[in-house]
Amino acid sequence: MANRIDCFKCRHFFITWDRKFPYGCKFMGFKSKAMPSQEVFKASGSSCVSFKEKAGAR
Repeated sequence: MANRIDCFKCRHFFITWDRKFPYGCKFMGFKSKAMPSQEVFKASGSSCVSFKEKAGAR
């Protein structure tokens, strides 16, 4: 994956309370075992287009 997206810097990313699915994307409405951007790439073959950088993220 050439353009790696850091979900931790995205405003849509969240950590869940679900131990089986610890990562989530509010924009796309799902939880997963892997980072949401990895799941999007695996499913579509392209980078996540919903990435929006958090205010103050570096």
